[in-house]
Amino acid sequence: MQTEAIILSAPRQIQLGSVGLRDAGPQDLLVRVDHSGVSTGTEKLFWTGDMPPFPGMGYPLVPGYEACGEIVEAGAESGYRVGERVFVPGANCFAPSETGPIYGLFGAASRHLVSNAARVTRVDGAMGPEGALLALAATARHAIAAPAATMPDLIIGHGVLGRLMARIAIAMGAPAPTVWEINPKRAAGAEGYEVLHPDTDPRRDYNVIMDASGAEGLLDSLIGRIAKGGEVVLAGFYTKPIQFNFVPAFMREMRLRIAAEWQTEDLIATRELIDTGRLSLAGLITHHARPDAAGPAYETAFSDPDCLKMIIDWEASA
Repeated sequence: MQTEAIILSAPRQIQLGSVGLRDAGPQDLLVRVDHSGVSTGTEKLFWTGDMPPFPGMGYPLVPGYEACGEIVEAGAESGYRVGERVFVPGANCFAPSETGPIYGLFGAASRHLVSNAARVTRVDGAMGPEGALLALAATARHAIAAPAATMPDLIIGHGVLGRLMARIAIAMGAPAPTVWEINPKRAAGAEGYEVLHPDTDPRRDYNVIMDASGAEGLLDSLIGRIAKGGEVVLAGFYTKPIQFNFVPAFMREMRLRIAAEWQTEDLIATRELIDTGRLSLAGLITHHARPDAAGPAYETAFSDPDCLKMIIDWEASA
């Protein structure tokens, strides 16, 4: 089967193209994607060419790990039915082209996807494009609710990930965290918590600080803001070595934790928060684009501070 997909052929070279899909098996689903999201973390690194070596990566590739759509074929052993709507966290389902393989390390930015049924999760059709945000919400949940994790009282960055971390903390019954943001264009939109510029915040006794910005060179300044025995959690993606001055960390007996990718239990717990009305994904999507405008859409997603989340509307190409 041939379908349309966004193809990153080399750093900063992205366009809509035609790709082949492998055949679906009895445990697989064929999903017609309606919406896919653009990640300003991992996808930006592929787009700029700054992604460190990663198993299974290469160009050309189909980017993305956020897609939602409708099942159009369901394998006999899949446990799903045609017509159900699902979230798909990417898929490695692309057949080699005449010039070689097309990598699907994440592989969600495609009009159709073949996925093992065990990897998808059902979504309410009423969610619309917000259904593509489930993986990002699960990532935020994993950062604040992983085993041995403690809820944050300070979050760095008021992008989509930082907003979701704050919303999920409140939804789980924790006190509202403070959020730092240095870009005035991103300071608005708080729901039940306060957003401050770090220069206006006098506190130096935070117990748990979580960085959702992925910015370089922050660690020393964050260590200076924690209480004795406090913890700094790195929830972004960092391409350069992490460094910090030992003595301030030693004096505070600082703990450092790395938050990795979401797990199945995070997705289940996030769905429950949404289904019970405790977590809203509203107000996080700011931009939409057609697949045939992928070039300027990805440029906007990665460079425009007004763009919190870019969604590719595959329905517009039908």
